[in-house]
Amino acid sequence: MSTPPIKFGILGCAKIARKLSRAIALSGNASISAIGSRSAEKAAEFARENAFPESARAYGSYDAVLDDPDVDAVYVPLPTSLHVQWAVLAARKGKHVLLEKPVALSVAELDVILKECESSGVQFMDATMWMHHPRTHQMKEFLSDSSSFGQLKSVESNFIFPAGKDFLENDIRVKPDLDALGVLGDAGWYCIRSILWAADYELPKSVIASPDAVLNDAGIILSCSAKLQWQDGRAGSFRCSFLGDLNMDVTIAGTEGTLSVRDYVGPFEEKRASFTTVVKSGEVLESREHVVTMELPQEALMVREFSRLVGSIKFGGAKPEKEWPTLSRMTQAVVDAVKVSIDRGYEIVDVVY
Repeated sequence: MSTPPIKFGILGCAKIARKLSRAIALSGNASISAIGSRSAEKAAEFARENAFPESARAYGSYDAVLDDPDVDAVYVPLPTSLHVQWAVLAARKGKHVLLEKPVALSVAELDVILKECESSGVQFMDATMWMHHPRTHQMKEFLSDSSSFGQLKSVESNFIFPAGKDFLENDIRVKPDLDALGVLGDAGWYCIRSILWAADYELPKSVIASPDAVLNDAGIILSCSAKLQWQDGRAGSFRCSFLGDLNMDVTIAGTEGTLSVRDYVGPFEEKRASFTTVVKSGEVLESREHVVTMELPQEALMVREFSRLVGSIKFGGAKPEKEWPTLSRMTQAVVDAVKVSIDRGYEIVDVVY
């Protein structure tokens, strides 16, 4: 038997909230009840521009969204420096939390959020959308096939995009008081998550940032790269940057085969995505393209899964799923270690979890 839709409130009118607003509408098990901004006029304009239902309320504060009894869950796309304040308040008021990445400025901050979510009995999930694409699940099946892929040896992940002059001067991701992690917290989050995903979420022993980081005058990272090392010899590397041509590639090498993806962060086509595998076939290498089709974009599938978990808590008496908070904390731990490596002049830094 189906349950009623989960009712969302959105804190802020960030650009990414437009994509999530559409995702909520497409999900099939969620709806938008409220939007909050620093002015009611801005919230109402955002609601109109994004075809919110007429019943959705537009508030001139984030507190009003959290006080709305008709809101089950909140999506929080605010600057990272505000995540602790508003995620904690949301949890205390019984609202489930879908939080944009990076989820915090450090593991210590994230722990404050997760502790409150756990004690309040609300679901936490970060908004790493590609995790919910059916292609991701099919790729994992290949990586789990010992005869085709073998054992993991290395992962190379990139997320680079060309930020323009206005972005580099004015975007929140280059402001130390708003998103102090810069590109490492933004694009680097995706790279690190993809490496951990390929390694079945076994944390590396150490990381070392490459001595090629580019920082702006405020000390915010605009471009960087790093290597992750496991004790058994497995290795991961990534590059994230606001200063290059678009690159969303991942290459995962095993003892028997290789997997590669050109657009893992966001498929170039909404309803069609692919990945390539190369496996040994006798004395030759056999390359194959795997095509995955879908009816809903990955962000709508993320909302659907989050809403399913919330619904099982609200209507079925279930406990919050702990997997998603754990994955967020692991990713944040590696982000922290890379940042420390850069700050210490590119030293090797142990990953502490």
